Amino acid sequence: MRLNNIIDRIKLPFRKEKELFSALFAILGFYPHNIEYYKQALMHKSIRKRNDKGKPLNNERLEFLGDAILDAVVGDVVYRHYEGKREGFLTNTRSKLVSRDTLGKVASEMGLGGLLLSAGHSTSHNSYVEGNALEALVGAIYLDRGYDACMWFWEHRILGKYINIDKVAFKEVNFKSKLLEWSQKNRVRMEFEMLKQKKDDKGNPIFSFQVKLENVEGEQGTGFSKKEAQQQAAKETLQRLKREPQFVDAIFAAKTNRTKMEEEPAMAVPDTEQEQNFIIEQPRKQAAAQRPVRQSTGDEEYDLSDISATPKEKSREEIIAEAEAAAVAYADE
Repeated sequence: MRLNNIIDRIKLPFRKEKELFSALFAILGFYPHNIEYYKQALMHKSIRKRNDKGKPLNNERLEFLGDAILDAVVGDVVYRHYEGKREGFLTNTRSKLVSRDTLGKVASEMGLGGLLLSAGHSTSHNSYVEGNALEALVGAIYLDRGYDACMWFWEHRILGKYINIDKVAFKEVNFKSKLLEWSQKNRVRMEFEMLKQKKDDKGNPIFSFQVKLENVEGEQGTGFSKKEAQQQAAKETLQRLKREPQFVDAIFAAKTNRTKMEEEPAMAVPDTEQEQNFIIEQPRKQAAAQRPVRQSTGDEEYDLSDISATPKEKSREEIIAEAEAAAVAYADE
C-alpha cells in the first residue's frame, strides 16, 4: 500500500507536466525543448516564488524580452506585408498589433489564462495579465528555439487565426471622440494644448499636443498632422485613466475646486438704491426767490382784506394790474 502511494506521488508531477506539454502544443504548434522557460512565462508575480538564490521567480523578465522580440517580429511582418507604405502607417499598424488590448484578446482566445499560475485569484478575465503572459511566452520561445520560431509562431498561430492584419491596420479608432464622450459624461472640461510644431529632416511637419482635463496635464501625442497627434494624446490619456486611479482623483479634485469657486459669489451684490446726489441744496432765501411764480388766469377769487386802504377806491381791474406788476417785480429781484 505504501509502495503504491510512493508510485502515485512520482507519477503525479509527470502527469501534470504531460498536461502542460499538451496544452502548450495546442497553443504553440510545437513541443517545447526546455519546459522551464514556459513554466516561468506562466508564473504571475503574485505567487511570490523565489529560486534557489532567493531571487523572485516570475514572468516579468520574460515579458520584457518578449515585448522587444514582438516589436521586431511584427515590424518585420508589417514591413513585408505593406510594401511602399509610409513609416507613419507602418508604425501605427505595428502599435495596434502589439497593443495591450490586442494581445489580451489573443491570449484570452488562446486560453492562456487557464494556464497561468497566480496567488488565489482568477486571471481568466484580466486581459492585461493575459497579454503580459503572451509577451512572456514569446520570450520563452525565443530562449528555447530562437527568433525564427517566434516569427513562425506569429505568422502561423496568430495571424489569420486570431488577427486579420488588414482589418487591424485600416480600422480607425477615434480615441479623441471616446475621451470627449467620457469628459462630457462626467462633466469634466477637456482641451488639447499644442506644445510645439516643427519639421523633420525631410521637411515633413510634426505636431505635438497634450491633453488637459480640468487643467490637469494628461498625456502627450506626436504626429504628422494635428489630428494624428491629438488622437495619440487622447489614446494615451484614456489608457492612463484606466490604469492610474490617482490621475482620475486629481481630475475630479480639480473639478470640485472649479465648481466650488463658480458657486461662490465673487463680491457683494451692489445696492440698487442709488444716492440722490444730483439735487443741489439751496439756501432758504435763494430757494424762496427761485420758487416758480404762479401765473394768474384771471378767474381766481382774490382776498383783498390785507391790502391797505387808499384814499381813492380802486377798481377791480386796477387792483389786478397792480398785483401782476408786484409779482413780476418780485420775480426779477
